[in-house]
Amino acid sequence: MATYTPAEDRYTGRADGWFRRCGRSGVLLPAVSLGMWHNFGAPGSDAGRHEDKASFHDNAQRMLFTALDHGITHFDLANNYGPPPGAAEQRVGRILKDMPRDELIISSKAGWTMWPGPYGDFGSRKYLIASLDQSLKRLDLDYVDIFYHHRPDPGGTPLEETLGALDQIVRSGKALYAGISSYSGVQTAEAVRVVHENRFTPLLIHQPNYNMFSRWIENDLLPVVERHGIGVIAFCPLAQGLLTNKYLGGIPKDSRAASVSQFLKAESIKDDVIARVRKLNELAQQRGQSLAQMSLQWVLRDPRVTTALIGASRPEQIVENARALDAPALSDEELAKIEAILK
Repeated sequence: MATYTPAEDRYTGRADGWFRRCGRSGVLLPAVSLGMWHNFGAPGSDAGRHEDKASFHDNAQRMLFTALDHGITHFDLANNYGPPPGAAEQRVGRILKDMPRDELIISSKAGWTMWPGPYGDFGSRKYLIASLDQSLKRLDLDYVDIFYHHRPDPGGTPLEETLGALDQIVRSGKALYAGISSYSGVQTAEAVRVVHENRFTPLLIHQPNYNMFSRWIENDLLPVVERHGIGVIAFCPLAQGLLTNKYLGGIPKDSRAASVSQFLKAESIKDDVIARVRKLNELAQQRGQSLAQMSLQWVLRDPRVTTALIGASRPEQIVENARALDAPALSDEELAKIEAILK
């Protein structure tokens, strides 16, 4: 493919409020960010689509280029994204060579199993620093913009060590900002205390699961991040495709639920859930939106949520989701209707 030239209107053609301040930092993030959890690993790994290596890579490349063309400047990765683990970073690294690095926020994470043995998981200084060094090699970058601890450590590593490693990473120039993911409100407050007492690098951002069917952050986490000036990037805002039109007529053969997935299970797509999704879809149609667009707008209705992290399998999905804020904000009446449907 010829050298990529970004669309001239990638910033001017966006909805009002597209770029949102991340907590009390100087960082602005797009309302929609693109994640590489799926569809950027090895060909054939996603329900059999794009078996050909060239077409698989071309599709991944077009997704990243399309994202930037539509004002999506934040690309989210982790050490174990693939499959196999590490493959997404390798592929994205190849694509980034044709993109304007300084216009992009690139993030990665470590905290889940990445390699065998006691030093390839959890939250030790050894694991986090070694993992980021490997990620930078795969991405072929000098630094990432954000580096996260991917989950609270069930292995018992002291927070002082984990957060001290993030501080060391930032001070070394391998990352510009530090973040955490999937910490509860109590765990986040404790992390902030440790950061303040040790004068570690402040936490820029928290990445929790949040969508219409998973609302734990509303009373648990959001008050904490608001108090401490931490931004939020909501992952799975579309409930892994459930809050789109994909499952309205049943489970498609090429869907994630139909594949061997440890995440969205076919048995979890129950009749009462689909009945709610259909009602939500009707409301979205009344607003002139797709269900995905309305679901993203719902997640972003709270100013404490900086950005919604989408996945995609083709560029057209990115174009659709990038228009989530083109419609008027959800009214109080519409929000009440959504609450009634969800209950």
